[in-house]
Amino acid sequence: MIPVIIAIITLIIGVFIGIYIRKVIAEGKIRTAEEEAKKIIEEGIKAAETAKKEYLIEGREEVHKMRNEIERENRERRNELQRLERRLVHKEESIDKKNDSLDRKDDFLNKKLKGIENKEKDINDLYQKQINELERLSGLTSEQAKDLLLSDIRKEINHEAAIMIKEIENKAKLEAEKKSREILSYAIQKCAADHVAETTVSVVSLPNDEMKGRIIGREGRNIRTLETLTGIDLIIDDTPEAVILSGFDPIRREVARIALEKLIADGRIHPARIEEMVEKAKREVDNHIREMGEQATFDTGIHGLHSEVIRLLGRLKYRTSYGQNVLKHSIEVSHLAGIMAAEIGADVRVAKRAGLLHDIGKAVDHEVEGPHVAIGVDILKRFKENKDVIHAVEAHHDDVEPSTVEAILVQAADAISAARPGARRETLESYIRRLEKLEEIANSFEGVEKSFAIQAGREVRIIVDSNLISDLDIVHISRDIVKRIEGELDYPGQIKVNVIRESRAIEYAK
Repeated sequence: MIPVIIAIITLIIGVFIGIYIRKVIAEGKIRTAEEEAKKIIEEGIKAAETAKKEYLIEGREEVHKMRNEIERENRERRNELQRLERRLVHKEESIDKKNDSLDRKDDFLNKKLKGIENKEKDINDLYQKQINELERLSGLTSEQAKDLLLSDIRKEINHEAAIMIKEIENKAKLEAEKKSREILSYAIQKCAADHVAETTVSVVSLPNDEMKGRIIGREGRNIRTLETLTGIDLIIDDTPEAVILSGFDPIRREVARIALEKLIADGRIHPARIEEMVEKAKREVDNHIREMGEQATFDTGIHGLHSEVIRLLGRLKYRTSYGQNVLKHSIEVSHLAGIMAAEIGADVRVAKRAGLLHDIGKAVDHEVEGPHVAIGVDILKRFKENKDVIHAVEAHHDDVEPSTVEAILVQAADAISAARPGARRETLESYIRRLEKLEEIANSFEGVEKSFAIQAGREVRIIVDSNLISDLDIVHISRDIVKRIEGELDYPGQIKVNVIRESRAIEYAK
C-alpha cells in the first residue's frame, strides 16, 4: 500500500515539476518572441518612416511640377483672353463705324423718300388732270374707255387665237392625216376580207321534179314534219329541180338544208326518217359552229377563250349585219386592230382580242333583249374576260367614252371593215334621212346660205355669206357643225365638213 502511495506522490511531484519546467521554457520563448516582435516593429517603423520621407519628397516634386504646368496653362489662357479682348475691341470699333455710316445713309434715304413722295404726289395730280382732260376731250369716262379698250383687246385676242387655231389645226391635220393614212393603208393592205351579202333563203337542188312529191308526202305529212322540226318554211313551186328554204334564223335554215340534202341522198323520206336526219343535221351544225369558232381563234392567234365564248363566235358565221357576215367582219376587225396597235406601240393582244369579240352579243341578240353591245359585255363579264377587252367592246359604238388606245383602235378597225365596198347595205329611206339631216344641221347655223350633202353623205359642202362670216369665223363654224353632226347623227366612217366663203365685187356699167 505504501509503495503505491509513494508512487502516486512521486507521480504528482513529477507532473508539477514538468509543468513548472514547461512554464519556464514557455515564458523564455515568449520573452524571446516579444523581443523579436519589438525588434521587427522597430525595423518596420524605421522602414515606414523612410518610405514616408521618400513619398513626401516625391509628392512635393509632383506638386511642384503640377504647379508649374498650371501656371504655364494660366499664362497661355491669359494671353488668349488678351488676344480675344483686343479682337472684340477692334470689332466693336468697326461696328461703331458701320452704325455711324448706316445712320448717315438712313438720313440720306429719308430725305430721298420725302422727295419721292412729293414727286409722286405731283405725278398723281398731273395724272388726274390728264385723265380729266382726256375724259373731257373724248366724252368718255375712264370706265367706258377701259371697257372699249378691253373690247378691242378681246377682239384682237380672238383674232390671234383663231389664226393660231387654224395654223395648229392645219399642221396637226397634215401630220395626223399622213401618219394615219400610212397606218390605215398598211393595215388594210395586210387584211383584205371578202364580203358577201346573204339573203334569208336557201336553195336546195333536186335530182328531178319527182322528188318534190316525195318531199311533200302523202297529204303533206313529210313537208309538215320537216317544217315543224326545223321552223323553216319549204317553198315548192314551179322552179325546176329546186326547193326554196325560207327563214330568218340562218342556223335553223342551215339545219333544214343539211337534213333535206341527206334525205334526198338517202331516198327514204318519211316522218321518222326526217326526225332522225334533223337531229343528225343539228349535231353536224353544232360541230361546225364549234369548229368555226376554233378556226377563228386560230386565224387571229387568240388563245385562252372559254369554250362557250368560242361556240358563240362560231354562231356568228350564221349571223349577218347589214348584209355583212359577222364572223368574217370580227376576224377582219381583229386583224386590223392588231396591225394598227403594233404600228403605234399599243397592246396588240388586247386590241386583237377585243376586235374579235366586239360583236359577240350579236350571236344571241335575237334571243336576248337589249342592244348587242350590252349583251356582249354581259357575256364577257360572265366568263371573266380581261377588263380592258370588255371596255373596248363596250366603247366600240360610243356607248361609253373610250379611255384606252386599244378601244379607239377597235372603233377605227370596225369603221374600216364596215366602210369596205359592199360590206354594208342600208335602206334608201335611212340613207336619204341622213343626207337631209346633214343639210338641216348645216343650214341651222347663222350665216349659212346653202349646203349640199355630196359623195354619198361622206361630205357636206357649205356656202356661207361673206358679209356675215369672215375667213377666221369659218374655222369656228366648221368645228361647231362637226360637233353637232357627231352628237346627233349615226354614220359609218367619217363625214367631211367643207365650209366655203367667196367674196365677189359686182359693178354695173351704165
